[in-house]
Amino acid sequence: MRRVLIVGNWKMNKTASEALVFVRDLTKTLAACPSIDLVLAPPFTALEAARTALGASSSLLLAGQNMFWEEQGAYTGEISARMLCDLGCRYVILGHSERRTLFGDQNEGIRRKVQSALTHGLNPIVCIGETLAERQSGQTENVLIQQLTGSLAELASQDMATVSIAYEPVWAIGTGTAATPDQAAAAHGAIRACLSSNWSPSVADATRILYGGSVTPQNVQSFLQCDQVDGALIGGACLHVDSFARIAAVAESIGAHR
Repeated sequence: MRRVLIVGNWKMNKTASEALVFVRDLTKTLAACPSIDLVLAPPFTALEAARTALGASSSLLLAGQNMFWEEQGAYTGEISARMLCDLGCRYVILGHSERRTLFGDQNEGIRRKVQSALTHGLNPIVCIGETLAERQSGQTENVLIQQLTGSLAELASQDMATVSIAYEPVWAIGTGTAATPDQAAAAHGAIRACLSSNWSPSVADATRILYGGSVTPQNVQSFLQCDQVDGALIGGACLHVDSFARIAAVAESIGAHR
């Protein structure tokens, strides 16, 4: 059975000193979560502080929010997979809708980032999702398939073993209006069918697909109770110790019985 994955994406929030305090408070508040994978994605500038606060024995893992595909070179302002690994990251978020819409990330570039992440042992979390206009015009499934196959093009079945997918409808991110569990389940089903037809049924069965978009302690259970949903990519609710700890507790309760 697929193991539940909960990822807190801090986006451009918290300085290094704020991260140090936050992570220390979080580790004091969190109950044990042996049945799930729990990941924090601070800004690049706060990764070292977060790692220091977690310590070597923590079960919480770190993720980068983005990366460039080259290993090193004259790429001012960019971060490589090797740099993320050196800071203790195990995961990296790629193709987030804010990267796609605000910074021009496109499928081909995301594909190159995925390849680089895999080369360096990072677990990519590849984000896909439709806009409100695309949903209203009946294009949701087409958009998801186009983003998924474009972002993961040329990956062999064995390469997919450590890739996770995050379905994040753009219209739900930061709006307070989450997709319904039925909408999420339908999208996740379409994604899994695409994985099956483009890679294999075993890849589709093994790949974790997360839901993201206005996830809160109040609604996370309704998503995780769906057998198509394998976790959540959390935005605003992960910035507060109590709300993120509550989400983790709900996920642990569900994960323990999967």
